[in-house]
Amino acid sequence: MLFNNTQLDIQQYLYNCLHIQKTAVKEQGIESITERKQHLLQLKALIRDHREALIEAIHLDYGNRSRHETLFAEIITATDDINNSLKNLKKWTKVQKRKVDLSMYCGGTNRVIPQPLGVIGLIVPWNFPVNLMFSQLSAVFAAGNKAMVKLSENSRHLAALFLKIIPQYFKPEKLQLFDETGSVGIAFSKLPFDHIMFTGSSATGKKVMAAAAENLTPVTLELGGKSPAVIDPDYCLTKAVERIMFVKQFNAGQICTNVDYLFLHESQKDAFIEASKNWVKEHVPDIYSNDYTSIIDDRSFQRLSNTVSQAYEKGATVISLNQQKADPLSRKFPLTLILDSNDEMDIDTRETFGPILMIKTYRQPEDVVNYIGQRDRPLAFYPFSTKQSLVDYYIEHVMSGGVSVNDALFHVGQHDLPFGGVGASGMGHYHGYEGFLTFSKMRPVFYQASFSSLKFLAPPYGNFADRVLNFLTKAKS
Repeated sequence: MLFNNTQLDIQQYLYNCLHIQKTAVKEQGIESITERKQHLLQLKALIRDHREALIEAIHLDYGNRSRHETLFAEIITATDDINNSLKNLKKWTKVQKRKVDLSMYCGGTNRVIPQPLGVIGLIVPWNFPVNLMFSQLSAVFAAGNKAMVKLSENSRHLAALFLKIIPQYFKPEKLQLFDETGSVGIAFSKLPFDHIMFTGSSATGKKVMAAAAENLTPVTLELGGKSPAVIDPDYCLTKAVERIMFVKQFNAGQICTNVDYLFLHESQKDAFIEASKNWVKEHVPDIYSNDYTSIIDDRSFQRLSNTVSQAYEKGATVISLNQQKADPLSRKFPLTLILDSNDEMDIDTRETFGPILMIKTYRQPEDVVNYIGQRDRPLAFYPFSTKQSLVDYYIEHVMSGGVSVNDALFHVGQHDLPFGGVGASGMGHYHGYEGFLTFSKMRPVFYQASFSSLKFLAPPYGNFADRVLNFLTKAKS
């Protein structure tokens, strides 16, 4: 960046960058479908051409990031999202015909025209930086917008790589990226963007929304919270353990839609613990393996350690499934179960964001619904049951951002499903068509005909106007 690290210099530099893109919006006009496809193809090419460098940069930012997890959750998923936008772009951008209301009928026609908003500000977190950045840019570019992206302070190696290679693919009036060198996020949120999208914690999301409100900038917030799962005692416990523990160990649990806590029927507690130990013994026998991802930084590692220690000291049952100790040097943290906790403990009240699974027991489905209903609405909910009536009961009575039934996490990877939170877990959606809508103005346009019957309703009002209005009144009643 070309500024000293003072708030004034940062703000001015960012304003200058925004001015470049805002000027381009005015001078270049609305991009054609061909231009949008070209930009999407350039996004795809950037990932393809620098795949190994991207994997290595993320690995360095984490300290250790499983190569397989990066390929699956970052490279492949982001490319799939871009492919989906390319495939559907023509359909999404099509002008929509709408009916003309009878009371205003005068020979005219109605249309809804999708048009780009302008310049979009994207604030991208560290946990899946390539996935989130490119899936959001996929929607932003499909809608014909420009973009400015700010990465996390924990994505320093990745940011350095992007700052080097992005100019090879995009001019600054189309795409610019910024590293977090201190106070950049605050200044970035204060810019008069045409839309801001933030992914991160609820606390930071509130600050972003407050800053955006100064400019009346609309925001999409993808936050987190404590996402629950529940297992019906009639569901295959081995299968449920396999699916829950897989996502719990993935990225060392550092996923906003991960299973934060689990409801077990009281009759299955011991069986679940045993099955979990067996699964971990087979699939994650050694947390010091390169296949097991590190906690992102020392602060997060210490937070997880404090969460477990506090729960244990206050009387909770703590079970390390790996039978290995957490290592502050490599920041490797074992898969851990916590039982018998309560609201006096951080594990009950704060999002875990790590390989720790809190377990609650229940007797009746109403117990689950009542517990979740007394808390903030979660980003995701995961019921496990083969009974459609029970699944329907949970979906109807537990509000969440999204749902995966008989699995966890995977609704997020469906490009034709919208993704977003509700209440404390966020607002707005993206992915697929909903992402295109988020970054578009669906602009209503009424085209008047050459002859308008409304001319007969002009004052002074007489018998003809009375008859027409009486007719319309009866037709609408």
